[in-house]
Amino acid sequence: MKLAQEQALDALVIGAGPAGLMAAEVMARAGRKVVICEGKPSPARKLLMAGKSGLNLLNAAPLPDQIATYAEASDWLAPMLHAFGPDQIAAWAEGLGVALFTGSSGRIFPHAMKASPLLRAWLARLDALGVELRRNWRWQGGAFDFATPEGVQTLAPRVCVLALGGASWARLGSDGAWAAHLAARGVPLAPFQPANMGFTARWSHHMTPHFGAPIKGARLSAGGDSLRAEFTITANGVEGGGIYALSRHLRAGAPLTLDLFPDIDTDTLTARLARQPRKLSRTNRLRRALGLTGTRLALLRESAHPLPAEPHILAPLLKALPVPLSGPRPMDEAISTAGGIPRAALTEGLELRAWPRTFAAGEMLDWEAPTGGYLLTACLASGHWAGRHAATL
Repeated sequence: MKLAQEQALDALVIGAGPAGLMAAEVMARAGRKVVICEGKPSPARKLLMAGKSGLNLLNAAPLPDQIATYAEASDWLAPMLHAFGPDQIAAWAEGLGVALFTGSSGRIFPHAMKASPLLRAWLARLDALGVELRRNWRWQGGAFDFATPEGVQTLAPRVCVLALGGASWARLGSDGAWAAHLAARGVPLAPFQPANMGFTARWSHHMTPHFGAPIKGARLSAGGDSLRAEFTITANGVEGGGIYALSRHLRAGAPLTLDLFPDIDTDTLTARLARQPRKLSRTNRLRRALGLTGTRLALLRESAHPLPAEPHILAPLLKALPVPLSGPRPMDEAISTAGGIPRAALTEGLELRAWPRTFAAGEMLDWEAPTGGYLLTACLASGHWAGRHAATL
């Protein structure tokens, strides 16, 4: 049953992920009395999951290059990243006692290679700032109605920051249920789409021994972009950094092609293949001429069966192998999502035009970025930006 009287609050944050925790810290430092409501029993579950593979917190690329990775949202996010971008986030993390290092790829990690030490230090700082964290408080819509262990509770904050995540990894709290609540208040929304996700391929049984194996050294191309990166063959298709980097193009239907020999030109490949005895099988010719074996050979045979015998036809195929994909994996498997609250629905300070004194940050906003530190950077930067502007009201 709803309380007879609403509980008045100074500042409310809904969602205890990176964006919400950052908004809470900024508002608390500005002198606001902040309450965070988190629907799960513990905060920042998706951050902790990301930390299991190393917690890629930041990227060492120059800031203009980083801003460009946000594509259509780059000019929107640019002021936030200038105000609280990679340099400021690195200093903030080190201020929590978290030492960082830069890997060979330019990705920046905590020395501990996990999220839990950072999160523990952060929660201790927030507690010292007087921030109250209410766990198992799930927002039910309306104004500020919450399902809690004590029943339905209604809050009446002077100002609120929403930081409820995107629509992937629902079991960790990012289920996108908030979209219906905002739509009911007249907030326009862009449809959710998976981002940084794998893609389905309907493999034959010949690929079964290669499930879980990486494809290394290839150049991937889709939609006019290309890069050298690793990816993995899975039982359902393909996934990994190279696939995630091209996922926007692949999601839109662009074909994926692979250059299996990016350091060797087509003429050289043709000549090497032509020198092999014709009595050899195609597989043996590829193995002897080019050292092509294992998963890379299996993928070639799977994607271009039957293989042409003529070297002048086979060589160009090795340089632009079409990989048959049949669409993205389900959204709940995606690392992140596109869609959500569009720029037009928000003021420059991230206040909802349809809901004054209520702000939004993090993956709720309609932007996407590749993996490599850019996701967390924008979540923290937008949480800082929303908290800063909310604190002034």
